[in-house]
This record gives sequence, C-alpha cells and structure tokens, in this order.
Amino acid sequence: MMKVEFTSSDKYEGAVVVPVFADNRHSVGADALDEASDGTISRSQKGSRFTGKSGQVLVINAPSGVKAQAVVLGGMGDRDAADVLGWEAYGARAMQAVLCSGAKTLVFDQRDLDAPASARAAFGALLAAYRFDKYRTTLKDDKKPSITAIRVICSDSAAAKAAFAPLSETAEGVCLARDLVSEPANVLHPEAFAKRAQELEEFGLEVQILDEKDMKKLGMNALLSVGQGSNYGSKLAVMSWFGAEDRKEAPLVLVGKGVCFDTGGISLKPGAGMWDMKGDMGGAAAVTGIMRALAGRKARANVIGIIGLVENMPDAAATRPGDIITSADGQTIEVQNTDAEGRLVLVDALWYGLRYKPKQIIDFATLTGAIIIALGHENAGLFSNDDALASALDAAGKASGEPVWRLPLGAGYDKLIDSKYADMKNIGGRGAGSITAAQFLRRYVGETPWAHIDIAGTAWKDKSDDPREPVWATGYGVRLIDAFVAEQCES
Repeated sequence: MMKVEFTSSDKYEGAVVVPVFADNRHSVGADALDEASDGTISRSQKGSRFTGKSGQVLVINAPSGVKAQAVVLGGMGDRDAADVLGWEAYGARAMQAVLCSGAKTLVFDQRDLDAPASARAAFGALLAAYRFDKYRTTLKDDKKPSITAIRVICSDSAAAKAAFAPLSETAEGVCLARDLVSEPANVLHPEAFAKRAQELEEFGLEVQILDEKDMKKLGMNALLSVGQGSNYGSKLAVMSWFGAEDRKEAPLVLVGKGVCFDTGGISLKPGAGMWDMKGDMGGAAAVTGIMRALAGRKARANVIGIIGLVENMPDAAATRPGDIITSADGQTIEVQNTDAEGRLVLVDALWYGLRYKPKQIIDFATLTGAIIIALGHENAGLFSNDDALASALDAAGKASGEPVWRLPLGAGYDKLIDSKYADMKNIGGRGAGSITAAQFLRRYVGETPWAHIDIAGTAWKDKSDDPREPVWATGYGVRLIDAFVAEQCES
C-alpha cells in the first residue's frame, strides 16, 4: 500500500492539491499557492471554466514560484455542505489527475481543515490509486503510475493520522477484494482462493478450510453439486475474528458466493461476455476483504466470514437439469437450470453459518442478472426478513458510499419456486428473478435476522462515475460492512 504521511510542515513537492470552494473561494492552501506564484493560480482560474463547483478539477503545470511539478485545484462546492464522502471524492479525483503524470508525491494542503477531512481525502486518493497491472508486461512508462507517496499538510497531524489509521485498513480490504475479482480463473480457482484466505491468519484471523470430504460428511450436497464438473475440488473457507470483549458473544456471520468461474454448467451461458464470469466470486471476495479490514483495524466485534468456493463447469460428471439434490438441512431441490448455481452454494454456506448461532447473518453474491435490469450499477439489491437489519444496512450504505436498495419478499413470490417433484426448484421463471432467488435463500435461514445483498451490478463495472472506483473490480461491500460493524457492533 502506498505510503501516507500527515504533517504540519508546508513543504511542497511533486503535485500539490488544494481545495477551492464555490464561487472560487480559496482555502488557506490555495491562497498561499496563489501568493507564492504571483497570482498564477487566480489567473488560471479566470482563464478556465473552473469555479470551485463540486467535482471540478484544474491542473496547473509547473507554476512559477512554487516548488512543485503541478498544482491541482479540486472543486468542493459549498464549504458548509462538504461531507466525508465529498472529501473522499476530492482526494480520488486529485489522484486520478496526476497518477501517471511523472510526479512521485501527491501533497494535499489541508491546513485549515479538520482531521476527518484530511483523513478522508487521503483515503479517497488511496482507493483511486488502485491498479491491477499484474499481467501487463509491455506497459509503457508513461502509462505506469508514478505517484508512490501521499503527504497531507494539516493543522493537527496527530488527529488526522489517528482518523486515517482504520481507513487505511479498510483500503487494504477493498484492494484485496478488487485483486481477487480481477484475477483470472486459471490462477484463482477454488483451491487457490482457499489458500489466499488461509494467508489472512497473519492478521489474527482464525481460518479453517473444509474440503469436499469434509463437506460430504456434513451433507452439503447443494454446494458440492455445483463443482462436480470441475477439475478443482470445492472448498469452504471459514474466517473468524473474535474482537469483542466476550469471545462467546453471538457473532455477525457473513457468507459469500465464490463461484471462481461460471460457465453456466450444462445450461451453458452464451459465449459473448463469458470471460467476465471470472468475477462470479465477487461475494466471496467482498467477505474476504471485509475480514481483512476488520482484523487489520482490530474491530471490537465477533465476525465470522464463510465463503463457498466452487467452479461451475460442463462435464460428464456435472449436475444435469432435472437432477434432485438434498441440501445440508435436509430440504430437496430440483435443479431446473444449472446456471442458477450461486443459490445452491449459498444455502449450504448459510446452513453452516447458522451453526454459530449468529445474531445476524448477511450474504453477498453476484447472484442474478435481473438485479442489473432492476437497479443498474448504482445500487446493490437488498432483501431481508428483518426491518431493523435492513434499515441499518441502508444507513451504512449511505454513510460509506456503497448504497443498497431494498426489494420485497412475500408468499406470492415464494410460490414461484415450488416444485412438483421436490421441496423447491432453483429457478422461478422469467419474472422477478432477483426476488425468487432471494426467496430461495429465505427458506434456509429460519427466524435468524438475515439480509441478502445481490451485488451483480456493483461488484464489477465496465465504467464508473465514482472516482474512487477503477474500471472493473470495485471491491463493493467492504466499506459497507465496515461501516455497519462500526455502527451496529462496536458502538
């Protein structure tokens, strides 16, 4: 992770960023730069359409009188309306503007702003600096990131550093989730993913890996049915963090769908765009990133992260449409479509999670294309059997900048997954596809407060207007649950 420093020294180098508010009202840092450059900053503003409006960025290269390669003006709009998410976006836009400019250090002059604003600007810059260039061997130097350090000038560097410390761990979790989603399936298959989860023991997590033999003994045939056609053995990874004062306090359980590649199985997907199915483990990536973040910042909560890791391939041994399987809790499922496989993974993982007698259980999954039709790429779909839990997740989504939108559940939808030959079928027809998928999961959680978050539209994106997000893997879910845990489990 990039080095981040908080200081009271006003030494400039590299690229210097200063906030400008509505109607070109300067911050103290902007005034200092304007004076040092003999009015170059003001003249550049007048010669452009930059007004300090929120979201605007103006880069001034090599201004005279300033010991910096570039000055970046970041528009913040009304100063009184600036919130922590606004400061994150400000920092992210600044990083985007100079990441490959040749400058090595990005300096934020926040000397007249409070510690949260300073910390959040650095956090946003960290998120925006993310790149997945691991396999790009011919990338030209001018396309490579040059920024290697972030320095924040602020009035109370100790307070800003303290505010940033947990955010830096959250950023680590986000970037881990992004890395996992970005890895190709020939590298990150179920066995390799399980090893990546095991490596998190170095941060204090307790990690247990169940293999196919273990799961067969437990009767987890729904999950196992998905991986029958793969050369890689299916795994269940359990990551435990006991940070509450009482280790025996009922935990929050998080469950993630980890289909490392999804061909659709015998119900084969169309070829166009199938390469994106390396990201069908976005739910497991989110849970893994969350656990990394919580352990890194020593969250004062008990949290269990469970990820079901499989590969859905067509093969002579693969599950067929029409097969009937028995899940770990004894319910029978008619598999009408092998491309509705994520819910089969989740129900056995949810069953395993309920063994911990959780106070709440939340699952993440890139579950349905239907959620993209309903919500696009702006909100994740939220389904819940508990109004208080749903409300808390909605609040955490707003606070973190990872919003959710609640959709309904009900008996009418539940009837759509009744089967003539088994307790249920794994698809409910063309209508309400995301809802019937959630109803399927609902049958497995009983009265435990539960939420299902469908992240098919938010786990990866071909384009994004959010400067904190890269194109493709977003790491969605890490900031959401980090905020949820901080508010609901630690306060």
